[in-house]
Amino acid sequence: MIARKLWTVAGCVVLALGVVDAGEGCTSILVTKGASKDGSVIITYSCDGEFHPKLRHKPAADHEPGEVLEIRGWDGKLKGSIPQPPHTHAVVGLINEHQVVIGETTFDGRKELQNPDGLLHYWRLMGIALQRASTAREAIRVITDLVAEYGYASTGESFSIGDPEEAWILEMIGKGPGRKGAVWVARKVPDGFISVHANRARIGEVPLDDPDCLHSDDVVSFAVERGYWDPDSGEPFRFNEAYDPPTVQHIRYSDTRVWSVFRRAAPSRNFSPDFALSRGEAEPYPLWIRPDEKLSVADVMALMRDHYEGTELDMTVGVDAGPFGTPNRWRPMGWTVDGVQYTWERPISTQQAAYSFVSQSRSWLPDPVGGVLWYGMDDTYTTCYTPLYCGIREVPSSYATGSLDHFSWDSAWWVFNFVANIANLKYSYMVKDIQAVQREIEGRYLKLQPVVERTALELLREDPELAAAYLTDHSVGHAERLVQRWRELGEFLLTKYNDGYVQEKPGRPKDVGYPEPWLERVVRERGERYRLPEGGVRQP
Repeated sequence: MIARKLWTVAGCVVLALGVVDAGEGCTSILVTKGASKDGSVIITYSCDGEFHPKLRHKPAADHEPGEVLEIRGWDGKLKGSIPQPPHTHAVVGLINEHQVVIGETTFDGRKELQNPDGLLHYWRLMGIALQRASTAREAIRVITDLVAEYGYASTGESFSIGDPEEAWILEMIGKGPGRKGAVWVARKVPDGFISVHANRARIGEVPLDDPDCLHSDDVVSFAVERGYWDPDSGEPFRFNEAYDPPTVQHIRYSDTRVWSVFRRAAPSRNFSPDFALSRGEAEPYPLWIRPDEKLSVADVMALMRDHYEGTELDMTVGVDAGPFGTPNRWRPMGWTVDGVQYTWERPISTQQAAYSFVSQSRSWLPDPVGGVLWYGMDDTYTTCYTPLYCGIREVPSSYATGSLDHFSWDSAWWVFNFVANIANLKYSYMVKDIQAVQREIEGRYLKLQPVVERTALELLREDPELAAAYLTDHSVGHAERLVQRWRELGEFLLTKYNDGYVQEKPGRPKDVGYPEPWLERVVRERGERYRLPEGGVRQP
């Protein structure tokens, strides 16, 4: 039978979001059922990069024998194809109709292990797995079976994979040019614990006989073959050290984010930044921890909003924060002065974020109601998360339109970017206005959630199609109203803070000047430039 060409995947970032790869700047948190207040498995993902995402809904489909999925490159040229299964699941963004959700961060690792001839990049694997898997374990099997058969094209990758029962970290890297497959290890996060990864491999020792640790057969032997680990060294095999050997810069870039999540979730542990800052003989942070208290969805959203406030790394203070305490640092991350290398901090919240989500997968609810993506465009700190149920049949149009090279009020991404960028003009003032609206809307959504879901459950028992329509109307309607409210917020900010003033009332500008510490620094560094003669009288 001649294979039918069904449709083209360009991966997680195109299948689900319609964008290009930006995996090297991402952050992902995993929260197990026993660590969340309501028993949700929660996965977060901040997909960071300068690109315009487009949210997508892919409906479920049945496939005839011989149908294939074409795999094309960014140039549109056909690279290969893989057979379609008899049925594929519906997907909204990066959650499917069975509440399976996937996030990722890229750790790169040993660059010599990338196989440019591999058929499948990580983002394609994410999209395909969501269409084919009904559990997290099954998603791991789909991903690893596909790379074994068709080859893996990306560098090192960490995946967060959750379902209503379990949360897993899967870490994978290729075998080098011309070698099909990948070496990989997956570990289930113990119930009651949380984990986080941020662009550095996190799995260390590999308990080969543990049923909650899955791995490729050659995960150890390949490292020995390549000289990445010596069995006679007396040291245990550690996946992250073998395949992603750390550097000071890499640790600073990645582990500061891990530290900040752990210090906030478990303040009783008094986690030190010393390891992230390469000070002394500090131990690496554990793969997972038990939080001091169980985390709500709002708590996890807060963890995703972080510039190390209140710590020695606080990005809202110092000369680099400017007069109004902006935590944003323009790229590149590193620079050199007089032969000495420096780096900005890399926070969880970053202006380069394209989108982020905080997901819920809930075992006690039917799938269409139990799975939710709390989805936000642009910087996690200034975005507003809106709920998208996995049982919806379409996505809000403003989240699915637009381009990087043309501003449009019709694009949610541009609307949230407009507000975030305007805030840099007078950040310490404007961010308070943004957060007030953020708290109001997200707080209302969370209060409405139980009511919405009770209604959806009643409809689901009587008429599943009507329930799907209800959830779609709720998700799409609230998202579009949110974007309109954010347009109004942007216009308000531009008016209130026009030309550096603060308008207490329309037409009543107040000149607030600069903070005292900033003026004192100006005087120290350039005081003579601005100093007036004593007495304020011109001398003859």
